[in-house]
Amino acid sequence: MSETNHIPYAESELYRLRHSAAHVMAEAVLTLFPEAKLAIGPPIEDGFYYDFDLGQENGKPRTFSEENLAQIEERMKDLLKQNAPFEHSAMSIPEAQAFFADQPYKLELIADLAAGKLDENGEATAVPAQEVSIYKQRNFVDLCRGPHVRFTKQVKANAVKLLRTGGAYWRGNENNPQLQRIYGTAWPNKEELDEYLRLLEEARARDHRRLGKQLGLFHISQLVGSGLPLWLPKGAVLRETLENFLRQAQLERGYLPVITPHIGKLDLYITSGHYPYYKASQYTPIDVDEEKFMLKPMNCPHHIEIYRSEARSYRDLPLRLAEFGTVYRYEQSGELTGLTRVRGFTVDDSHLFVTPDQLEEEFIGVVDLIQHVFQTMGFHDFRARLGTNDPSSDKYAGAPEMWAKGINAIRQAADKAGMNYTIEEGEAAFYGPKLDFIFRDVLKREWQLGTVQVDFLLPERFDLEYTGEDGHKHRPVMIHRAPFGSMERFVGILIEHFNGAFPLWLAPVQVMMVPIADRHNEYAHAVSRQLRAVGMRTAVDDSSDRMNKKIRNAQLQKIPYMLVVGDKEMENNAVAVRTRDEEDRGALPVSEFIGQATTQITTKSMEL
Repeated sequence: MSETNHIPYAESELYRLRHSAAHVMAEAVLTLFPEAKLAIGPPIEDGFYYDFDLGQENGKPRTFSEENLAQIEERMKDLLKQNAPFEHSAMSIPEAQAFFADQPYKLELIADLAAGKLDENGEATAVPAQEVSIYKQRNFVDLCRGPHVRFTKQVKANAVKLLRTGGAYWRGNENNPQLQRIYGTAWPNKEELDEYLRLLEEARARDHRRLGKQLGLFHISQLVGSGLPLWLPKGAVLRETLENFLRQAQLERGYLPVITPHIGKLDLYITSGHYPYYKASQYTPIDVDEEKFMLKPMNCPHHIEIYRSEARSYRDLPLRLAEFGTVYRYEQSGELTGLTRVRGFTVDDSHLFVTPDQLEEEFIGVVDLIQHVFQTMGFHDFRARLGTNDPSSDKYAGAPEMWAKGINAIRQAADKAGMNYTIEEGEAAFYGPKLDFIFRDVLKREWQLGTVQVDFLLPERFDLEYTGEDGHKHRPVMIHRAPFGSMERFVGILIEHFNGAFPLWLAPVQVMMVPIADRHNEYAHAVSRQLRAVGMRTAVDDSSDRMNKKIRNAQLQKIPYMLVVGDKEMENNAVAVRTRDEEDRGALPVSEFIGQATTQITTKSMEL
């Protein structure tokens, strides 16, 4: 078997450590701000947070200052060193209501527990609680199901850091009170904390929002709307280069291009199940000629209708439809982040309609394509995750035998392909299991990129058919796949991974011509035309700046090559080659530079 063991984060010792740190931080806040009201404080990826209500000040929610944050951290470290035990017990609902009488957010959670709406961790449940789980250290008591470490001293004081504060609405609903959230992080030792903080600082320097502005890649206009990026010329070139690369790879593998509209009738998404499932993240339906339409939240129902546009035979399958299709999701304004969390995004979407006998081979073919994409991008640090349904959850559609069949199909294909993968319950799409590819960037952050999903459900819901070799009607199986995921998010990740210094084949401007004096401008433009004639993207800096300033400006724009031209280069039909890494490679004949550069581009080399 190629399946590997995986300890979920929620079951790890690091999770316990961070969960415990969150409780001690809340305890520290109450010692300094006794009037504070407690909300919730879970571990999250790379750390933890806790939400507080500090009351009002001049008609606005009172906030934590930077000075407050430092005081809370110092108090928290003192409390950790005292080595108090974390004690677990239970209270009846009436006891809990009496104990937390002055904590309104806890009372609301207790009411939901009693009604069977949520458990102590805020997760959906259908079982009314008779009692609540609590944890106590010293005099601090919190509603909590755990887990925690045994003693506070197990959370090392020198391996904890409070990072920042921010606003957060209670339960994520902007109609609820705005709370004050403190984010922190905790690690097993100081060395790991220091390394994390170093990577955090590097991440700030690589922030795609800052680089996107500096390099002229994209713009967010508040007049257009939050979460709706505008692609500037250089960003559009980068995006189109990526799209053309994938289009060619798909063409070689037998994919057929399609284009679908940006809206569709509400009935289409009700039939597919996307409307009830994604209702909270979809825009309100609009009335058109007494019918309801929606901004497209998914491409798959449209591709299904293309399949249904004509009768299909087994000879037509596999049918591989591909589209760079733009979809729209409502995200709360506080969750929007540059290109990585947006409201309108383009998916490199494809849906394969296959016979059951073709499923394994086609699935392996999709996995091969995703790996080809990753290898071309220089992404070598990635893992695979088989996401299955959670049998105890009601958010997954379809019969258990359908899920078993889909999961088994993915496992067999992944095993045959010799892949290592982990199985993670609850990570499936609502209509079927999926194999996700989790990429780790240079800052050791994990991103889910490529995905491939097996779907027996939607062919049933849309009554899809093909005529088999036996002359009878049969049901096809669907494979959903997207190697990039969303173009916006993928470009945002690329910007940060490469720190804006893209490999030559991806760079929006590949060469900057640098004439030394005005008399060299004409030659610089002539060389630029030669480069453009072979498909290279060039620009000429014929400004009045000195040569060194022109070179520096090009390096700040992270342009791979600067070709300096003066009298000597004009006489010899040559260029003096500089790189963005400040390497001076000396003079080369123009033809020789073109040969070297075009080879780097066609081979999609990561090196200059």
